[in-house]
Amino acid sequence: MWQKQVLNPQLRLSKRNKDSGWLTNSYLLPVYGVTMFSSGWARFAHQFTNYYRNSTLWSPPRTRFREWMFIPFGNSPPIRHKAFSDVEGVRQFITQRPMHSCFYSTAYWHKPYEMKMVEKDWIGADLIFDLDGDHLPGVTDRDFPAMIEVIQEQAHTLWNDYLEPEFGFNEKYLQVTFSGHRGFHLHYRDPALFQLDSEARREIVSHIRGEDVDVKSSLSRYHLGDRTGWASRINRGMEEVVNKLQVISRKDKGYTTILEDLHEGLKSQARRENRASSKGKTSIQNLGDLLVNEQRSSRLLQGNFGVLDRYESLFLDILKTDTSVVLSNAGEADEVVTIDVRRQIRWPTSLHGKSGLRVTEFPLSRLDPDGSRPFDPLSETIALPNTNSLSVEITQEDCRFRFFDREWEPNSGDIIDVPEATATFLILKGWAKVAK
Repeated sequence: MWQKQVLNPQLRLSKRNKDSGWLTNSYLLPVYGVTMFSSGWARFAHQFTNYYRNSTLWSPPRTRFREWMFIPFGNSPPIRHKAFSDVEGVRQFITQRPMHSCFYSTAYWHKPYEMKMVEKDWIGADLIFDLDGDHLPGVTDRDFPAMIEVIQEQAHTLWNDYLEPEFGFNEKYLQVTFSGHRGFHLHYRDPALFQLDSEARREIVSHIRGEDVDVKSSLSRYHLGDRTGWASRINRGMEEVVNKLQVISRKDKGYTTILEDLHEGLKSQARRENRASSKGKTSIQNLGDLLVNEQRSSRLLQGNFGVLDRYESLFLDILKTDTSVVLSNAGEADEVVTIDVRRQIRWPTSLHGKSGLRVTEFPLSRLDPDGSRPFDPLSETIALPNTNSLSVEITQEDCRFRFFDREWEPNSGDIIDVPEATATFLILKGWAKVAK
């Protein structure tokens, strides 16, 4: 199946391509010349090109069956429907024009270079799980280190609590990558799953989310000796949810954040199930008031849901959504990555155009943030020059960031000297500008 030939992609790059806006290098020189690298993102576009020219680049399995997509620096539209016989062809293309971001298709196509999707002739697709920290309720990327820590823990939980034990996924088919910005990707390439359709992939996501889980029966199975899957997960989550509700009722420190997180989780759950959410913050607070009573909460933890009266369904919804891995919140964007069999995903070893950090592969054993040698995206993904310093003016209020062992918490308007790679991160994110 994989022997079908693809037209030589380099023949398609020798002239102007109307659909992509690709132009020859001789045309680009005046536009992307040295004079443009004086401020803003333009000064870093040249560094991106040098990186791609001189670095070892990762080659996806079955490269010639992938469609590639690129986003140039500036306001140019994405370049789609590209095909290459090998990664050196990709390198040649992206060093002729500065590229902000690079993607390859999770799908395999007989004709990835065709303009119309129906004419590409779909073969199959990898299974991709995309977890972004800014989609987590109550988490903001303005505290970048904290966000990365939380989403790394979520990615570790996804594999260790769901994909491996409940679906029987094998580590030999897994590739773990840091996305280069706000999260992690789990690429799963078991040939037996290549031709799973969108509905089958949706069922996997639904189970991870707990949409098909009967909370009461799961607890019953746990008390009968079933210590696996959702039975164990629901039992572990019971006490934590009760504690959160009690904190809300007592108005302990941080209770407003917990209340907001639970409320957002319920709204997200309602969207996924295509129903209106009638459970407001007042209902959550009333439920918490019930469970401040220690006798009542103790009976609940023993499996007596009758003590909840009319708030039983609300408690079960909170329990289910609070113990699942949050693949997304607003818009369910990350869920779509798994379900879509024609999706584009960031290319490992490419640079993320919103951070300047490298999309980086690392061993599964290092995904555990509490392990002996956890992966540190904020030191191990810096691939651009970092020897000199640059003065930048902070434009984002209430931001916190760290690279290597140095941390900053500046205020908007502050002018600070930072290493080059840190300046790249701040400017590409829109958190700073070059100081005058």
